[in-house]
Amino acid sequence: MVLLKRLILFLIGGSIYYSVEILYDGTSHCSMFILGGLCFLIGGLINEYSPKLKIWKQSVIITTVIVIFEYFTGVLVNIKLGLGIWDYSNMPFNLHGQICLTFVVIWYFLFCPLIIWFDDYLRWKLFGEKQVKKSLFSIYKDLIMFK
Repeated sequence: MVLLKRLILFLIGGSIYYSVEILYDGTSHCSMFILGGLCFLIGGLINEYSPKLKIWKQSVIITTVIVIFEYFTGVLVNIKLGLGIWDYSNMPFNLHGQICLTFVVIWYFLFCPLIIWFDDYLRWKLFGEKQVKKSLFSIYKDLIMFK
């Protein structure tokens, strides 16, 4: 049952990530589905196994994991395989054109709170796990106020 839950969360996370890329850029790649699924799954696991950890600390950890995964995925698909799925070389504070500070900030402030909240919501609605009382608004407030 645990493996099935993880698979479902992976598929949902991958679908969302892929869809956001399509909406943002008009295109995506299957590697982004895999990357998104892994990032969502790991973000949810961090939230699940450290529920008492402050939201901003969870977001720092989740953002770090996402950035590391994005970097190594970029190195593999863009540099090694030459697919050229994305290139942040023209953005400030980029590393080999695969990650950049702008998207680190976006992950931290925009997407990590969504991952934390949506993972809790899905676990409650789909799997009958304990309902978390935090609203998305309170998660963002805790993130900004470093609570």
